[in-house]
Amino acid sequence: MRRYLFYVSQLYSFAIVRPLQNIIIGRGDDVAWFFDNPEKLLPYLRPNEKCLKTVADVMAYNPCAVFVPGNMVPDFFPGIKVELFHGFHARKRTDERGHFRIRNFFDLYCTQGPDTTLPFKALEKKHGSFEVVETGWPKMDPLFEVHTHTKLKKDRKVILLTSTFTPRLSAAPALFETVRQIAETGKWKWLVNFHPKMDPAVNENYRSIQSDHLVFIDTDDVIPLLKQADIMVSDTSSILSEFLLQQKPVVTFKNRDPGPQLLNITEPKKLEAAITLGLTHPESLMKEIKAYSDHIHPYRDGRSSIRVLEAADRFVAKGRDHLKPRPLNLIRRLKIRKQLGYYRF
Repeated sequence: MRRYLFYVSQLYSFAIVRPLQNIIIGRGDDVAWFFDNPEKLLPYLRPNEKCLKTVADVMAYNPCAVFVPGNMVPDFFPGIKVELFHGFHARKRTDERGHFRIRNFFDLYCTQGPDTTLPFKALEKKHGSFEVVETGWPKMDPLFEVHTHTKLKKDRKVILLTSTFTPRLSAAPALFETVRQIAETGKWKWLVNFHPKMDPAVNENYRSIQSDHLVFIDTDDVIPLLKQADIMVSDTSSILSEFLLQQKPVVTFKNRDPGPQLLNITEPKKLEAAITLGLTHPESLMKEIKAYSDHIHPYRDGRSSIRVLEAADRFVAKGRDHLKPRPLNLIRRLKIRKQLGYYRF
């Protein structure tokens, strides 16, 4: 029986690794979780999920691979380190500072589609200390599951409002008054879900206007919200890419890279008209959404978790002798040792 570990730092990571957990358990292997912020995250663990609470526990568990939906992982943990990413490339920062920044922690990068595979393949060739395999993203597997139960009946269209927490990029504060006014009409049903790091004051503003027409939702799994909504309103958040994979329109507010797959606005007063247009599914817009979806995540089979696990197992089987050693990465290694109270090298 093989053992695998999830190294989780944020609430949104749960939905990324749980589809992978289902595959691991389903084939008779074992999986455990480790939190670098257990006080915050432990309450969201399910009764049948195993948590390792100390570094000593991890060492004794001795996983063959550590899956990470984030940017950092303890280099001293046993097993290969596999980057799963916390989201799609949202272009919030330059490539060197953002999505394609190499932090020298990982042996294997499991990319989502050509949009990320091509740049990471170039970095693989440049650095030579890691492998890149295009697998698709485990989080998206449930999005493409076929359910036989009756579809949820809706008496009106549903709008999902999401927003990044970065103040200079966040649409939530700027759109608050406009959303409040539109919601009061009852024309549409609003679901509101923000990044876990969102300013609490912004969250409270939206909670204060909850009604039969607008609901604020805290959840570790946004997939059901994506499925329920007919259209999304967002900004430069990476979650809009997840929504587009369903071939549904997205209205963005001051998106940093507003491609033709988006209905981007720069003034709150234009929000209602943009939503109305998006709900008509203009042919030219839907063609752009299809092309964009194929570029970022061409997989619609719900088997990305299987591909990730297969890629990790192949790497474990052959080892990393064919790769260059990872750079020393001393400052980051010291930082994570201090965080976990572990100082051996």
